[in-house]
Amino acid sequence: MIQSASSAVGATTYPGRGIIMGKSADGKRAVMAYFIMGRSVNSRNRVFVEQPGGIRTEAFDPSKMVDPSLIIYSPVRTIDNKVIVTNGDQTDTIHDYIGEDADFVDALMTRTFEPDAPNFTPRVSAMATFVGGDFSLDMAILRAGDAQGSCCHRVFWKYEKVEAGKGYFLHTYLKDGNPIPSFTGDPETVALDDASAFDLAKALWAGLDQNNKVSLWVCTRDLETGRTDTSIINANA
Repeated sequence: MIQSASSAVGATTYPGRGIIMGKSADGKRAVMAYFIMGRSVNSRNRVFVEQPGGIRTEAFDPSKMVDPSLIIYSPVRTIDNKVIVTNGDQTDTIHDYIGEDADFVDALMTRTFEPDAPNFTPRVSAMATFVGGDFSLDMAILRAGDAQGSCCHRVFWKYEKVEAGKGYFLHTYLKDGNPIPSFTGDPETVALDDASAFDLAKALWAGLDQNNKVSLWVCTRDLETGRTDTSIINANA
């Protein structure tokens, strides 16, 4: 039996940053979610804020911000019929490449994992492309190929059709640790029901580790009308 999305995000105390992309059980809506977690004061000092076509991270208390380079970015952006979701500023790279008639893979071939030794946090990315009342899904992870970060392993997945009631969960870390071990393997398959964006956000938020969760975004999109519903939860309310 496939585990629920809320169970999957709570399977470890520190999955890091995670993306869930899938389709509601009735097959009528695309489901998209992104969350961030944090162990340091700098990482926890963030909130999600809506902006045209997506969301951005902001410092909750600007006076406590130490280094914004890897924690302030736009996790979600839209362009044409595509929704891009990532854990870093590669969102902008993908967006700009799409705008120049290049593609998801081309964009990420120019990027690598984050320069935060010794963790070398992977860059995880996803893009939903909506056509004719349905959507296809691209996902990718860019992770260090060794403990020294001397090379990058880029892994891509293409889902031409997403089955109703299923989602794909890709996150940065396998579990907590020091250094933190990177995610390996294929995106985890999770079960999605017909919950609204608000109810799914509540369930995912409850599943995430109480001590490490920071912010969560959930969006559903009606595949027939294109109507979207969005819910954001910030620990720093």
